[in-house]
Amino acid sequence: MRMMVWLGATVLAVSALAPEAHAQTKKFDGTWSVEVVTEQGACDRAYRYAVIVQNGRARYGGPERFDVNGQVRPNGSVSASIVHGQDRAHVIGQLSEGWGRGTWTTSGGRACSGTWNAERRG
Repeated sequence: MRMMVWLGATVLAVSALAPEAHAQTKKFDGTWSVEVVTEQGACDRAYRYAVIVQNGRARYGGPERFDVNGQVRPNGSVSASIVHGQDRAHVIGQLSEGWGRGTWTTSGGRACSGTWNAERRG
């Protein structure tokens, strides 16, 4: 199962924000390299993904389809969820202008949890 693939896309997923908050989130725009590490559960040990954030919204360039709902607040806090089939991932964390980190948990088909680290690449 490619549960971790869609999880990487979630880490930086954002939704529509109020106009003033939306302008603040632009500081997080760019290409991010996201490392997802499983610490508990039967999910694959680790993955690294490219995530592109534009105008406060994140997108993953892979072939998988995701139902993403989340945001990056003006202070950089990340709160997101993603649904893929029966699996759901919940992500929380913090971004700065060049890096980020946080935790994730899944529910649905498999129960797993771990950490994520992000680094801006462009």
